[in-house]
Amino acid sequence: MWKVGELVSRKSYGKDICFHIVEIDRSQSIAVLKGMEVRLLADAPLTDLERVTDNELRDYTAGVRREEDDALRLIRMRRLIEEEKRAMRSDAKFRASHDFFEKPGRVLHLDGDGSYLDKCLLFYEELRIPAIGHHVAEARMAEVLPHFLQQYHPDILILTGHDGLLRKGQDLSNVFNYRNSENFIKAVKAARKYERSFDDLIIFAGACQSHYEALLDSGANFASSPHRILIHALDPVFIAEKIAYTPINQTVNIFDVVKSTITGTDGLGGLETRGKYRIGLPRSPY
Repeated sequence: MWKVGELVSRKSYGKDICFHIVEIDRSQSIAVLKGMEVRLLADAPLTDLERVTDNELRDYTAGVRREEDDALRLIRMRRLIEEEKRAMRSDAKFRASHDFFEKPGRVLHLDGDGSYLDKCLLFYEELRIPAIGHHVAEARMAEVLPHFLQQYHPDILILTGHDGLLRKGQDLSNVFNYRNSENFIKAVKAARKYERSFDDLIIFAGACQSHYEALLDSGANFASSPHRILIHALDPVFIAEKIAYTPINQTVNIFDVVKSTITGTDGLGGLETRGKYRIGLPRSPY
């Protein structure tokens, strides 16, 4: 007998992803599954499920951790290179003689999954990005956004959670064939009513298999998923990091943004956008 919360994989997909069971419809013999590390909600027949063994979980977790560590390593390497470049600028001697301070872009992150949000907030802290997060169901994001935007005045807005294609073989251009793409589109439009400038408020929207083109058309700077593939739970954080630490007088290198993620260009993309990083001086002694 299957139980909510159990860790399972799908035999028909080669047991490639570990899921938690979040709901069971015993009348239809179907379970609703949530990916451990990918932002996907999926339906699956109970007959297609297999429990994940301790060894399988250990191997899967180790692989995920390696991907996350590799992404962090690339970000740290890039920051060192950028710091060296800044040190070679003409004003480097002036700044070196003063105790300057940094102001990276501020993030407001709305997430349809509380456990993913908690993990993202830990990584924002690790990457020294000022961030505020709220767990909000995808269907309510458009409703609550005006209040949150007026309260926090963020530089970067992250709208994510779960998504996915509802039916295989259906029209990929139809937003109604996606679990939450329409909700993300409504939220982006609500944010753009608050701030129309793509450089004053930078928006990432989407999750696994989201309707990439429609999200960009609705006003997002960056979105998922160009090839309708799964994205990692931390990909929005890595996109926010690159924006937050790109100087305001430079445009964000789109290739570098996507390269900083775990999923890559098949799962994420966007538009040319200015960065949100500022240097100030002197630092107050108080």
